[in-house]
Amino acid sequence: MSLDNNKTTTEQRRPDWAALVIAAILVAVAVVIFLDVSRLRDMGGYSQVGPATVPDWIAFALIGLAVWTVFAAFRRDFPAREKQELGPVAWVVAGLLAQMILIRIAGFSIATGTLFGLAAAGFGARRLWISIPVGIVICLAIWWLFAGVLQLSLPAGPLEHLIQ
Repeated sequence: MSLDNNKTTTEQRRPDWAALVIAAILVAVAVVIFLDVSRLRDMGGYSQVGPATVPDWIAFALIGLAVWTVFAAFRRDFPAREKQELGPVAWVVAGLLAQMILIRIAGFSIATGTLFGLAAAGFGARRLWISIPVGIVICLAIWWLFAGVLQLSLPAGPLEHLIQ
């Protein structure tokens, strides 16, 4: 057997590392759910079904998906992927950070409209001077629906105070 043939066989047997990372993240989320739900177990009383039942099912499902992903990673069942472009991811992460910063200061509409515009930029829309105001108008309508019609509490800012 030649050295090149042996190298190809070794590369084909290597696991899909991205899939293994995804499996680890699934297990981590399941552990967080199990830990968070552990304080709810006593609230069910004598009933077999309580507030911890559905979160337990979800955590077990995540563990099952993680095991399935590990097996698929070692079998190399995932299709070949292109290299990840960091630019679009950076736009979306910037939008999330902007929303977290602006939500208490500027209110729901401006914060979420900014997230909308920056996420749109991540998907290829480069005219932020259009997408951010459009996002703010859409989010203002959503705020009105939730806060005004459904009587749910969303953070209000200057725009929301104008229509209240």
